[in-house]
Amino acid sequence: AGSSLDRKSTTRGCQFLGKRLISWQCKKQTIVANSTIEAEYVTAANYCGHVLWIQNQMLDYRFNLMNTKIYIDNERTICIVKNLLFHSKTKHKEIRHHFIKDFYEKKLIQVIKIHIDKNVVDLLTKAFDVSRFQFLNASIGLLNL
Repeated sequence: AGSSLDRKSTTRGCQFLGKRLISWQCKKQTIVANSTIEAEYVTAANYCGHVLWIQNQMLDYRFNLMNTKIYIDNERTICIVKNLLFHSKTKHKEIRHHFIKDFYEKKLIQVIKIHIDKNVVDLLTKAFDVSRFQFLNASIGLLNL
């Protein structure tokens, strides 16, 4: 899902500490992906970096948050992260995006499928009817005042 003008996908994600939303991001990727899977893989690698930064910050406060869950709504992307072999879908990606596989193997992160109906990150880029919008708002802890 990218711009029809430059063919770049939008990276979007939310980071939670427990049930609290602590960070979110929505920005255009700097690369043009050849497929949706590649775009999702780059996004997953990007958020793996965010998660590892948060893990290191929390270690300073003596909280061990290893094996942190990263939720991904694309099953093929999850398979690529979990499979140790490189695929035709990822062989052209820059090496910097493949570190997510290493951190998965070291059990610093888990990758878990999230159903599209529960994917709160869609709030950043999609329009919804009122009931769906209210459900997603409540899921990230936003309150109506």
